[in-house]
Amino acid sequence: MNTKHQTKEQKRARRRVRVRARVEGTALRPRLCVFRSLRGMYVQLIDDVASLTLVSVHSKKDASLDVDAGDRTGKEARAYVLGKVLAEKAQKANITTVVFDRGGYAYHGRVKAVADGARDGGLIF
Repeated sequence: MNTKHQTKEQKRARRRVRVRARVEGTALRPRLCVFRSLRGMYVQLIDDVASLTLVSVHSKKDASLDVDAGDRTGKEARAYVLGKVLAEKAQKANITTVVFDRGGYAYHGRVKAVADGARDGGLIF
């Protein structure tokens, strides 16, 4: 397909496939997968070997803004809190190390805020 006529979704899908070719999650080191929409975010820890979601959080129900997000505001603050909540749930499931899958998104803004929150929550990338 000619790249001149690709939509944003098609370009992201191609980037996502390239990232997924290199990143694989296991039971000991699951994949931290980020999906970002205009209204919310979904973050999951996935064991690709067993095709199993170990831990998941969603910005609509899991991210309360009671946690200090530093100088972040709005959606970025919510993403940071989401990363911290995911890290807490992962600690309860005895997961300490993960592989980060940015899902074809650029590593800045909300995606970076999720990673920072997960690191501050105790996960090791």
